[in-house]
Amino acid sequence: MPMKPQDQLQVFKEGAVDLISEGDLLKKLDRGKPLRIKYGADPSAPDLHLGHTVPLKKLKELQALGHTVVFLIGDFTARIGDPSMRSETRKTLSEAEIKKNAETYQKQVFRILNRKKTEVVYNSKWLNQLKPSDFLNLTSKYTVARILERDDFQKRYSEKQPITILEFLYPLLQGYDSVVLKSDLELGGTDQKFNLLVGRELQRDYGQEPQVVLTLPIIEGLDGKQKMSKSLGNHIALNDTANEMFGKVMSIPDNLIVRYYKHLTDGTIQEVEQVKESLNQGTNPRDVKAELARKIISRFYGSEAAKKASDQFDQIFKQKELPDEIAEIKIPVSKLRENQIDVVSLLQEAKMVSSKSEARRLVEQGGVKVNQTKVSSPDAKVSLKTPIVLQCGKRKFARVSI
Repeated sequence: MPMKPQDQLQVFKEGAVDLISEGDLLKKLDRGKPLRIKYGADPSAPDLHLGHTVPLKKLKELQALGHTVVFLIGDFTARIGDPSMRSETRKTLSEAEIKKNAETYQKQVFRILNRKKTEVVYNSKWLNQLKPSDFLNLTSKYTVARILERDDFQKRYSEKQPITILEFLYPLLQGYDSVVLKSDLELGGTDQKFNLLVGRELQRDYGQEPQVVLTLPIIEGLDGKQKMSKSLGNHIALNDTANEMFGKVMSIPDNLIVRYYKHLTDGTIQEVEQVKESLNQGTNPRDVKAELARKIISRFYGSEAAKKASDQFDQIFKQKELPDEIAEIKIPVSKLRENQIDVVSLLQEAKMVSSKSEARRLVEQGGVKVNQTKVSSPDAKVSLKTPIVLQCGKRKFARVSI
């Protein structure tokens, strides 16, 4: 028996930040027809990440109610780059880069969504067909003043940071996607609220019933400060191996533990409260993070893979006669290339040497180890895709992560 509209409404609202508007959603649900629920992702990098699983988890719940998810791959809008929460203009991607990235998205999204209740579309299909007159008509729907109401644009404008005309177009093109798809509801993070509302207004301008806007919390990345983002390099990718996932989760700041439990696991409200209480009572955050990592990995790789990843992490970090207290060092992603850094620079960034010449000398003398393995060359590259233990001499240790 189908769930009543009022009961469905509670499912939509659970965990949401904004619902615009509840009355509009009830009116759509009262018709008894499956809603077309739009969710978009630009293929700006090869992988979806755990931040995407917050809306994907909600979408799966809505599919269980009988609604259809329209998963939009923004292969056209990725050429511009979403300016939301950006302090500078994004790098423009080539069509080849976008196509390569987009190919991985369909495989990844169905690790969570129900394939039979999902439509996958690419916005290049219609945006490439827009004529100059169509663009003129679309741009006439919004004023520069309205676009500048966005917090990120306001900040950049006041700080005299460049804003391209292309970036002004982004919310209009995302909104036009809603017109083409005739979406009943669009879902996204709170950083997407402006863009989603533009879609709502454009649908009205094009004579359609406006979509409902539903926003969900944004998850901070491994740095604990900025939102999880592929372009910022602070993300945990869905395509990361179980071992990589485990190491990255173990590197998050302690203040993110409860938030990750709440939004990135299938734990109940009661279980999340128990985690919070456990930490308040003095449980070692490292043990809680280990359980969190096992839960997250189990969602994607199963409990056996989670246990193996946990055992391997313990083998490296706990069972190698390492000191009980090891300094935690974070290396800025700007210092890395493809998640790697040369060992000499690593030692200097970790402040374990006073100069690069000292670092080279220590390596050549066999005094530097990574995860208990001796580094043989000063030219060696060290991967930080997962946290490592860096040893310099007999007494200097550091746990290093991005």
